[in-house]
Amino acid sequence: MLASPAVAATAARLIQQRIADGTYAAGGLLPSQRDLAEQLGISRTSLREALSTLQGTGLVIPRPGKGMYVAEDGGQQPPAASPAWKFATSHSLQDVYQLRFAVENFTARLACLVIEADDLAALRANAQAMRACIDAGDFTQATQLDFDFHMQIIGIAGNQAIAEILRNSAEVMQESQRLPFYKRGARHATYDEHMAIIEALAQGNPALAQQAMTQHIVQAAQRAGVHFPTGLEAASAAT
Repeated sequence: MLASPAVAATAARLIQQRIADGTYAAGGLLPSQRDLAEQLGISRTSLREALSTLQGTGLVIPRPGKGMYVAEDGGQQPPAASPAWKFATSHSLQDVYQLRFAVENFTARLACLVIEADDLAALRANAQAMRACIDAGDFTQATQLDFDFHMQIIGIAGNQAIAEILRNSAEVMQESQRLPFYKRGARHATYDEHMAIIEALAQGNPALAQQAMTQHIVQAAQRAGVHFPTGLEAASAAT
């Protein structure tokens, strides 16, 4: 069923209002998508679009295998001051995220075909180390671990050309990965999305791995203040 942007936007506002008035408690689990769609009187397709919008703002956070949770602060705190994009004179932040969207979705599929148990263990160790840094407020080290995570997947995929391009642009890539951590109420979103990628890779499902990587890149971009069309919404609605 085709999602209506107007319906999805209205649903996002209603959910946000219910979070603000305490109907959905800060840090609490939202109703299942089926129940929530029924409560709002909309299709699940429109609901998913609304939740994607709220997830991009950091108001709701997915936890793999558990469901969608309201951010711990309920979105009530003002955003943390995010540093300016320091490569503005040479690289558009949107261009950087579009590049990552194009190449990392592909490498996630490739990695899924050849990944081994040791690779998964290394990715999980990286994710746990990054979470510890996030909890400690050490965004510099968390950013380094974020970059390392993505380079590990590219290394597993085995495409040396892509690895060289991103490695030679490491400072730019890492800066794009640092900005989303400053989205208050969503500081664990990168960790949660990395865990979803790991789970998809562990299942050996290339399409699921690409989907998890797609969601991560798009939502990280949104937390950094970047929104760009991907064309995936129309493709999803047509299937």
